[in-house]
Amino acid sequence: MARGGKGRRIDFAGLSGTSPQPPRLQSGIGEFDRVCGGGLVVGSALLIGGDPGIGKSTLLLQVAAALAKSGTRCAYVSGEEALDQVRLRAERLGLADAPVQLAAATSVRDIVSTLEQGDAPRVAVIDSIQTMWLDTIDSTPGTVTQVRGSAQALVELAKRRGIAVLLVGHVTKEGTIAGPRVLEHMVDTVLYFEGERGHQFRILRTVKNRFGPTDEIGVFEMSDRGLTNVANPSALFLADRRGHVSGACVFAGIEGTRPVLVEIQALVAPSSFATPRHAVVGWDSSRLAMVLAVLEARCGVSIGANDVYLNVAGGLRIAEPAADLAVAAALVSSLADEPVPADMAVFGEIGLGGEVRPVGQRDARLREAAKLGFRSALVPKGRAGAAAPARASEGVAIDEIGYLSDLVARFQAAGGSLRRPRRKGGGPARDEMD
Repeated sequence: MARGGKGRRIDFAGLSGTSPQPPRLQSGIGEFDRVCGGGLVVGSALLIGGDPGIGKSTLLLQVAAALAKSGTRCAYVSGEEALDQVRLRAERLGLADAPVQLAAATSVRDIVSTLEQGDAPRVAVIDSIQTMWLDTIDSTPGTVTQVRGSAQALVELAKRRGIAVLLVGHVTKEGTIAGPRVLEHMVDTVLYFEGERGHQFRILRTVKNRFGPTDEIGVFEMSDRGLTNVANPSALFLADRRGHVSGACVFAGIEGTRPVLVEIQALVAPSSFATPRHAVVGWDSSRLAMVLAVLEARCGVSIGANDVYLNVAGGLRIAEPAADLAVAAALVSSLADEPVPADMAVFGEIGLGGEVRPVGQRDARLREAAKLGFRSALVPKGRAGAAAPARASEGVAIDEIGYLSDLVARFQAAGGSLRRPRRKGGGPARDEMD
C-alpha cells in the first residue's frame, strides 16, 4: 500500500456459523496422528524439537514413509545428512521400499522453487530448519535472522501451495527450540520429543496446536526397528513396578485427553553433607520444595536434615499440580518406611494451607486405575455444595481426604515410624513428628 493511501474495507463475520473442517492426512502411526489432533492438516506448518539423538529424524522418516505407502506424495529434504546416510537409516528401519522423494539441500530458494512445481508433494520434511539459509540474508545458517527468514519462506509456501511442511528444530541446553521465539509463533503446531537416550521410551508432546488439543502426548518405544506405538502407556510405565516398597506411589494423571498412570518414587535419607541435597527427575523442583514446606509447616514432618530424591519412573515429565498428593505420599512413605498399598492410585493438589484440593477429570483417572486392576484410590474431597461425583468403576474403593495431615495420620495408623536420625555431625536423632 502506498504511503498516505487508503486501505480497503475489512469484512467482519459473526461468531455463529460453521466452517468446513480442514482436510487431514493420516499417517497410520496412531500416536503421531493423536498428538497432531487426528493427522496432518494440509497447508500447515509443524515444528518438532528435541535433544540430539532423541529420534526426531527417525520419527519423521517413518511418518513420511507411511504416508508415501498410502499414496501421498512425500518429500524428505535433509540439510544435515547425505542421501546415503538417510538411505541407510531407511534400510535399517525396513522402509527402503517406500516411495519417498529424497534430497540433500540447504538453500531455501532452491527448495521453494522445487516444491512449487506442478507435481509438488503434499508433505515435505525439512531436517533441520537451523541448517537452512536464504541468499537474500547476509548471515550464516543457524543465526536468528536466517532461521526466522527461512521459516517464514517455508510457512508461506505451505499456505500458498497447500503443503504440510514438517520442520525439525534443534534445542538449546535449556530444552527450548533454538532460534528466535517467534519461530514457534509462526508455525501452526509445535511438538516436543522428550525422553532419555538411554531409555527406550519416548514422549511426543503437543505444546501448541491450532487444529487440535494442546498438552496431548504420544508414547513410543525405541527399538532397532525404529519407534513403535505404545497403545497403553499406563501398563508400560507400570510394567517394572515392584510392590510393597516404601517410597513408591502410583499417580493417576491426565496428559491432554489421555489418562496415564505412572509410578512416583521418593527416597528420603540422612544427609552426610552440611547442606542436604534435593534431586528431581521428571517433576518441577520448585513444586517439590513447596510440598516439603507444607509437610513441615502444616503437618509437623521435618525433612530438612535429609537428602530427598524424587523420580518419575518411565521417563515421563509431569507438569500438572494433581501430582502433589502422590508426591507427598511417596515422601512420607519413604520417611516412615511404610509402603503405600500396591493397589492404590493417588491424585490431588495441595494448597499452602495444607488442604487437598479437587482436580479435574476425576472419573477418567479412576476408570484408568480400575482398568489396570487398582482397587482403591486416595483422592481429594469434592467441593462444598457440589454434587457427589459418580463412582468411575465398580470395585474401586474411594478414600477421600481434605487435609494433608490426614495422609500423615494414615501412615502413623499403619504402624510407620516417622523417625529419622539427623545428618552426621548434626547432633542426636530427634522425632520427625510433633
